[in-house]
Amino acid sequence: MTKQSHIRPADVRGYSRLAIDATLGLARLVETMHHNISRMPGPIGKHTREPTKGITGLVYRTIQGTTRLVGSGIDALLAQLVPLLDQKPASSSGQREAVLAALNGVLGDHLAASANPLAIPMQLRRNGHPLTLTSPDLAASIPKPSGKILVLLHGLCMNDLKWRRHGHDHGEALGRAAGFTPVYLHYNSGQHVSGNGHGFADIMEALLHEWPVPVEKLVIIGHSMGGLVARSACHYARLAGHKWLTHLRQMVFLGTPHQGAPLERGGNWVNVILELSPYTAALASLAKIRSAGITDLRHGSILDEDWQHGDRFAHSRKKIPVPLPEGVDCYAIGVSIAKAPVDSGGPSMGDGLIPIRSALGQHTDKRQRLNIPESQQWVGYGMHHLDLLDNAEVYAQLRKWLS
Repeated sequence: MTKQSHIRPADVRGYSRLAIDATLGLARLVETMHHNISRMPGPIGKHTREPTKGITGLVYRTIQGTTRLVGSGIDALLAQLVPLLDQKPASSSGQREAVLAALNGVLGDHLAASANPLAIPMQLRRNGHPLTLTSPDLAASIPKPSGKILVLLHGLCMNDLKWRRHGHDHGEALGRAAGFTPVYLHYNSGQHVSGNGHGFADIMEALLHEWPVPVEKLVIIGHSMGGLVARSACHYARLAGHKWLTHLRQMVFLGTPHQGAPLERGGNWVNVILELSPYTAALASLAKIRSAGITDLRHGSILDEDWQHGDRFAHSRKKIPVPLPEGVDCYAIGVSIAKAPVDSGGPSMGDGLIPIRSALGQHTDKRQRLNIPESQQWVGYGMHHLDLLDNAEVYAQLRKWLS
């Protein structure tokens, strides 16, 4: 049995960096709150994020400077030790993969920007093992690859191993039933959806160029955020003139928040309320720790232009409509925790995270509608968001559409 590790030496360095970053962030938060309170403003009014001055400011700067100095020393020491301790790294355990996926979902943009070793690099994998995108390596890694490629994209705070749930994996099952060769994208879900879209578009171009047998068809299944990343990749692949898009025949969205997620919109209101008072404004920074990937879920944003020219936490932030890729049959599945439709007007309750209308690409503004044909929509009942990964009815619908 292959030895598995719950933590690696490089992880210790990553967590150390994160602890130093957290200490510095907390010091800045306390200083901001201290400064606002010392000004004795009214309960509602303008706040300041300027640093304190005088002796008070000197104390805070000393704390932050000492923290940086200690952190740099620890990081330099670990940088020398990690190569010595990690010469023969054990394979990563499922627990470690789950922790890293959750951490990247919440803080992934910060991890990537700070070059933290805990940041997940984008790669295609099978059984948790990365694929090297050359024809000989793909042929060696994939027994009997077929010309029908199925690529599966996980959602926020998840990883490719999560496609196996309660002993079932949609990719493996469709491989047996319909002759697909499944491969799984592993990515940092805390980064902007559009950034992951660019990366996925490039990695797909490399995959199809090096696929060891002639490609017959390409199918993509995206769960939750994964569906947004897939749509973003199609957009940027078209702009770049990528050839892989010409092989894409079908794309299925499982609980994808095409029109946004109310939970993130609710979280953004917390920012607005906290910033109303100078006494609580500093606490708004805690609510803003959440990653760029999470804030993209507010409206289902998939383009660079949706976030590049403004504050991603701004309550008025909007998204640019992006149609589905031409010539690709697109399907959408939404599920509800309700046991049956609420009334004759159709289901209004979602899966606990994503509303039915958002999952089906419906919108009151016709410019934002995805216009997925009703024959290519399916709604399930008595299910939660994660049930999309292993529910028998969901799989039966996938098999019907893709076979």
